[in-house]
Amino acid sequence: MNTTFEKDVIAGLTAPEKQLSSKYLYDANGSRIFQEIMNMPDYYLTNSEFEILALQAKQIVEACGFNKPFNIVELGAGDGFKTFKLLEHLVAENVAFNYMPIDISKDALDMLSKSLSNRLPGLSIKPQVGDYFEILAEMSETATPSLLLFLGSNIGNYLKEDALDLLKLFNSTMKTGDKLLIGMDLKKNPITIKNAYDDKDGITKRFNINLLIRMNRELEADFKLDDFDFYCYYNPETGRVKSYLVSLKQQSVLFKKLNKTIHFKQNELIWTELSKKYSLPEIEKLAAISGFEIKEHFLDCKHFFTDSLWEKP
Repeated sequence: MNTTFEKDVIAGLTAPEKQLSSKYLYDANGSRIFQEIMNMPDYYLTNSEFEILALQAKQIVEACGFNKPFNIVELGAGDGFKTFKLLEHLVAENVAFNYMPIDISKDALDMLSKSLSNRLPGLSIKPQVGDYFEILAEMSETATPSLLLFLGSNIGNYLKEDALDLLKLFNSTMKTGDKLLIGMDLKKNPITIKNAYDDKDGITKRFNINLLIRMNRELEADFKLDDFDFYCYYNPETGRVKSYLVSLKQQSVLFKKLNKTIHFKQNELIWTELSKKYSLPEIEKLAAISGFEIKEHFLDCKHFFTDSLWEKP
């Protein structure tokens, strides 16, 4: 029985235009390299959102307008680095709430829970292991209002129709008056964006090449790393950053575990990642089409990034 990874690799690399889902970039080593990316001086996204949550936590909570205990439900909480400032504010103000991070990895949630319990002893944390939508659907049966967190510009990794489908799914599992705080990277000087995604030190290249290493390890492939390069570009009109691996020559790669050989032409591309940048009018249109009303945009001081607060009417 082939795993989802195996099926997606075969489907993606035999498609007329080769592609692999960006989620497969984040194995253990890929996640470590991504931590390096987040620490790069030119990679502004993490610091911009951290600034918003650190300096505007009070305003965000006030804009939610909850007048009784509520849940903060985080989709893909990671290490909780950015969310900590929001949670810290709420605990310090003795606000009645439960923090409910959702992840498919029990280990990740156990680490997050232990870390937060040590740093915020007063925090009520109720981790939820499983699929976003199954857990959200169960929560919609309760009377407790919720603030959903979908941070980190994750929505930018989705094509337009997929982003709409996802947001409509969120909406369908929410109750009237529930809120969604969604992180979105904003259109800005194209040079600023290019430098964030095509760094001179080659860390982003290593992040992408690691996908070939993963396929060599898990699928017994024989990718020769020096026969591939990394390319990315930003289109300021569409707001899309697209990243690719480039085959430097005509070559064939054997996937021994799958008993499959994939052929690559010289200069053929494998699309690995999309990162969409939005204007505020685009965000407002996206919210409206997916059934939300915008309460407020919370921007960092440079106006590079927004955490937008949406409400289900």
